[in-house]
Amino acid sequence: MNQPVKRKRIPYGMMNFIDVREDDCYYVDKTHYIPLIENANKYFFYIRPRRFGKSLTISMLRHYYNILEADKFKKWYGDLYIGKHPTPERNSYLIIYLNFAVVNAELNSYRQSLDAHCNTEFNFFCDVYAQYLPEGIKEEMNKKKGAVEQLDYLYKECVKTNQQIYLFIDEYDHFTNKILSEPACLEDYKSETHGTGYLRSFFDTVKAGTDSTIKRCFVTGVSPVTMDDLTSGFNIGTNYSLSPEFNEMTGFNEEEVRAMLDYYATTCQFHHSTDELIEAMKPWYDNYCFAEQSYGGTTMYNSNMVLYFVDNY
Repeated sequence: MNQPVKRKRIPYGMMNFIDVREDDCYYVDKTHYIPLIENANKYFFYIRPRRFGKSLTISMLRHYYNILEADKFKKWYGDLYIGKHPTPERNSYLIIYLNFAVVNAELNSYRQSLDAHCNTEFNFFCDVYAQYLPEGIKEEMNKKKGAVEQLDYLYKECVKTNQQIYLFIDEYDHFTNKILSEPACLEDYKSETHGTGYLRSFFDTVKAGTDSTIKRCFVTGVSPVTMDDLTSGFNIGTNYSLSPEFNEMTGFNEEEVRAMLDYYATTCQFHHSTDELIEAMKPWYDNYCFAEQSYGGTTMYNSNMVLYFVDNY
């Protein structure tokens, strides 16, 4: 009896890079963008539609730069581009990761939710990096009130042990976009993102930290609206969303989609050719182009929808 051909798992809906690698999933290698990110400005904004691979990209970067995971580099990255071309900064940072998608979008409770999320992540930071941080930092940090004061305390304390922080913020505008969807909340939204508003104060603190131990930031979202409103609060950030250099960093180009279909055609019983499948997918999942200079050339497929299609074919 013929044994079934072993094939890589289709990572539909998966956002954790380590799970993708350790579960032997099909991974479209985007690690060649790491040197480009390092050569770009250090405070990196990146806007893309939902379900376009932003969170998986952040996950890949977080683990690449995490000082605690140097011993896993070969296992997780060895067969990828960056495994053969590592950069000087790999595994050299303490990582703070914030996911604003979990912050409550109700205007009257978002501050408490933001504080709670940041406190959880800041405590995790203190626990996992205890060997690199001043003694007692966690207890003192928890005496501070709210995300703004706690972040201010953390980055200043890291000076004492000469540590560098890489700050990742995923879906930075998730809850503000929901607030903006309610016309009655427009004025309240403005008060939070301008002047002395709480969200504005948070990004003011991030900015202050970049003059100290916050050496890099990578921030993703789906809309530049909140970014524009916070600009003077974080005017050191550079928006690379429309840069041709990063047009293909998330999503799949057609070459990547074809390679995936060709691979699964050898391990699954496909009833259509790759060309036929591309013809079926293209009107629905293709035609994204984010850089004006790339218009008329490479277009991008929505990666989540491509994986869904292949998983359900």
